[in-house]
Parts: sequence; structure tokens; C-alpha cells
Amino acid sequence: MGTLNGLIIKAISGFYYVEAADTLYECKARGVFRKKGISPSVGDRVTITVMNDDKASLDDVLPRKNYLIRPPLANLDRLFIVSSVAEPSANTVIIDKITAVAVSKGIEPVVIFTKSDLADCSELLEIYKKAGIKAFCYSINDRTGSDEIISLLENRISAFTGNTGVGKSSLLNSLFPNLNIETGEISRKLGRGRHTTRHSELYKVGGGYVADTPGFSTVDIERYEIIKRDELAYCFPEFEPYINNCKFTSCSHTCERGCAVIEAVNNGEIPVSRHNSYKFMYDEVKSIPDWQQKK
Repeated sequence: MGTLNGLIIKAISGFYYVEAADTLYECKARGVFRKKGISPSVGDRVTITVMNDDKASLDDVLPRKNYLIRPPLANLDRLFIVSSVAEPSANTVIIDKITAVAVSKGIEPVVIFTKSDLADCSELLEIYKKAGIKAFCYSINDRTGSDEIISLLENRISAFTGNTGVGKSSLLNSLFPNLNIETGEISRKLGRGRHTTRHSELYKVGGGYVADTPGFSTVDIERYEIIKRDELAYCFPEFEPYINNCKFTSCSHTCERGCAVIEAVNNGEIPVSRHNSYKFMYDEVKSIPDWQQKK
């Protein structure tokens, strides 16, 4: 027997599959987790005690740097938000909600606009690049930008999120053809199509890991991750240089005279669509009682 540190790459039916020392161990969690109210999740760094060649006990969950409630996923480095530029067209409010959640969790958001062969996405691209967020236009027909996208996965734990119809499955299949998975299979595993996987898992791709979880979509993240109204402005990175220059310390950055953020919007330094999304989100959260707002 020996103790190792590892990474939970799959959780199914009470068993945790931990990658440690180039070996995959099937683990059962010790009863201490139930007593402490801790539930190990895919992406957790853990300590295990090896009992034989491929069996071990899961002894401890190491401190998390972030955690998504649903789907339960820990220690994400990057969240790729996939939106089509056409059929269906991009919804910037939804994109901005997810980028804000990612920033609030210390996860780097990356926006990918698919189906760029159907419509021009340069204006959308400019919005997010101006906001300091990595953004790409992508078409499976020419794979332009694929090397740069794949490079962002190296040595990282990432997830792709996007709703049905945005081309997420085709994107993943295009980026990682060596997986030899049919498009329908990828949709089942990583989208919200007709079928859903029944467990969470990390797959090795591009020198890192991509999360495969049941029903990983923008809907899940929007519903279960709420940002406090006092913290919301800091989840829009392009607001930060202006926040402390407002006339009033209690400024909501929505409509006040003397608001440096609004002035920056009027001067073209902050994209109008991003500020509109912020105001929409602020109106949503301001009516939620403080005790219901999660960090």
C-alpha cells in the first residue's frame, strides 16, 4: 500500500476513477466525506491510498481553486463558451452571463463563434477582444485558428459549454479528429442533444483535459451560479479601470450621473452590448435577497 496524489477524471455510481502516477485507480470515498458534508467531484485533486494494482481508497480532497455547482466540476482553468454566428445567431447576453460567471470563479473565459462561413463575425470578435477576452471565429470547413484554440488546452483543465445548435459537437470533432468519435456521439457526451451521458468525465485532449459532463450547457450555469450585485461589475474585466473613478462610491454603474463606467461606454472604450448585458444582469440580481445570493 502507498499514498499518492491524483486527479479525479470520472465519477460514476459512487466510484471515483483517479489518475495518479500514470495509473487509473478505482476508488471508494471514505465515510469521513459524508460526515464532513464533502462530495468529491471530477477535477478534484485528491489523496488516495493504493490497496492493490488498480484499487484504492479516496482519503482526502485537496483545496479547490474553484467549483461549479451544476454540473459539479472542480478546478477549471478555462471555460470555452461556444456560440454560432448564424443558425442560430449569437445571443450576447447569454455569452456575457457565462463569461461573468467564469471570471467570478477565477476561470478564464474563451469565446468561440462557430459557423463563421455562414456570416461575418468580425464585429462580435471585436466586442470580446476589446473586453480583454480571448475570442475566435471558427469554421469546420477550413479549421482556421484550430492550432491556437488547441494550444489553450495544454496543461489545463477546460470545459466547452454551449446550447443545442451552435455547432459545439462539430467544433470538438473538428479540433480532435484522432478521437474517432462520431459527431452524434460527441453531441451526446458534451452537448444537450437528444441523448445525455450519465456521468462526468475528463478526457485527455490537446495536452490537457476537457470535461465531459451530463447536460453541460449555458442553461445549467445560468440557473445555478448567481453573482452578488456588489461583485458583478468586477466580473466585467473592461470595467475595472473605471470603477473607482465614479462620482459616488455606491454607484451601480447602470444609470448614475458621474459614472466613469458609463462615460467609458459613451466614449467607445467599453462595448455597448457588454454594458447592456451588465445592466440586464444587475436588474436580475438586485431583487434577489442577500441570503439567496451565492458567492
